[in-house]
Amino acid sequence: MPVNAAAENALGTIGTVCWTAQILPQVWKSWREKSTDGLSHWLVLLWGTASPFLGAYGLIQNLNIPLILQPQLFGFLSFVSWGQCLYYGAKKSVRTSCALALLAMLLCGGFEAAVVCTVRPIYQEHLRTGAHPGVEAGVRFLGICSSVIIAGALIPQYVVIYRMQEVVGISLVFMAVDMLGGIFSDLSLVFKGGFDVVAGITYSVVVVMDGLVIVAALILNPRAAKRRSREKEMQSLASTQASTLVSRQPSLSPV
Repeated sequence: MPVNAAAENALGTIGTVCWTAQILPQVWKSWREKSTDGLSHWLVLLWGTASPFLGAYGLIQNLNIPLILQPQLFGFLSFVSWGQCLYYGAKKSVRTSCALALLAMLLCGGFEAAVVCTVRPIYQEHLRTGAHPGVEAGVRFLGICSSVIIAGALIPQYVVIYRMQEVVGISLVFMAVDMLGGIFSDLSLVFKGGFDVVAGITYSVVVVMDGLVIVAALILNPRAAKRRSREKEMQSLASTQASTLVSRQPSLSPV
């Protein structure tokens, strides 16, 4: 595929918009329902934790600007959603929830800044002179680590889905937009000079893992709805039978 900077930035921008907006439906859903039941707090916490690794990797590798902004916004909104989990789910106070979410943002931001300031000059020198050959492995580690965390973050959500036998509490719009963000980000890398395999794997993992949640919702949610309908019918029938038995009992008059 020929290098096309315009296509790379356009597709990267679409991916960034998707990944920036993806958590907004989830944040809105949690706020509107005043509940995060069914949403694993580990999912959004770990996604926020993965953002400095992917952010540092993008800065060091000098990816296009949209893909550099992407993990920063993604991490911020993930921690906002985690704060909601603390407030609505864990019943923490507003002050505690906000303080913990802000602390997590500051720690991740500080970590990313420290890694970039330390590693990028060494990596750029390596590209110019070939010195410090081991730095490439360190940079790849950042990308691989983000992939592992992003993929692993969905495992607790799968556990919640398995336990509840349906997908509740998590916005399917959130999952669908997240998938689109990964797809467009992958496509933007195709038009870059030299496909970045590590970044491509990261985005592809997101697409696959999110897709599994959507498939689970399409299969399990109709089954759960039918199960609840049957249970409601059985309860209604049992209540009717009990009322009939009571009405048929003869009244006892005192002698």
